[in-house]
Amino acid sequence: MTILNLPKYSFRIKNKENKLYIFDQIRKKDLVLTDEEWVRQNFVSFLHQEKKYPLSLMAVEKQCMVNDTIKRTDILVFDKNGAPFIIVECKASHIKINQETFDQIARYNMQLNATYLIVTNGLDHFYCQMDHEAKKYTFLREIPNYS
Repeated sequence: MTILNLPKYSFRIKNKENKLYIFDQIRKKDLVLTDEEWVRQNFVSFLHQEKKYPLSLMAVEKQCMVNDTIKRTDILVFDKNGAPFIIVECKASHIKINQETFDQIARYNMQLNATYLIVTNGLDHFYCQMDHEAKKYTFLREIPNYS
């Protein structure tokens, strides 16, 4: 797998019928190890191990309704009260992050009203803080630690 611009984490990876699987510590099951799943699992570990967000406050591929269509957020982190706090959109490392990616996460956030948005391909990470009143976001150097 691609070496990402994140600390190195250890994962439980299995080879079944010539396919690699990675254990998802949130969903508690093995998933096919695609490039995007590699980024997603590494970013979950980053949020948990580096930024100290509890796994119990994270959901992976959580459904949300956007314009009468069911969509899934890659990673959704809730605050202590159970409200959406951070939405993370993960792309495979070879996918360039562009305006379309930001538009996608912004559409999700119209329903969820999270405070922070993150877009990552594992190599480049973009952190934004929402200003819901002004309907804009501000880019940040990093995402705050859990408190």
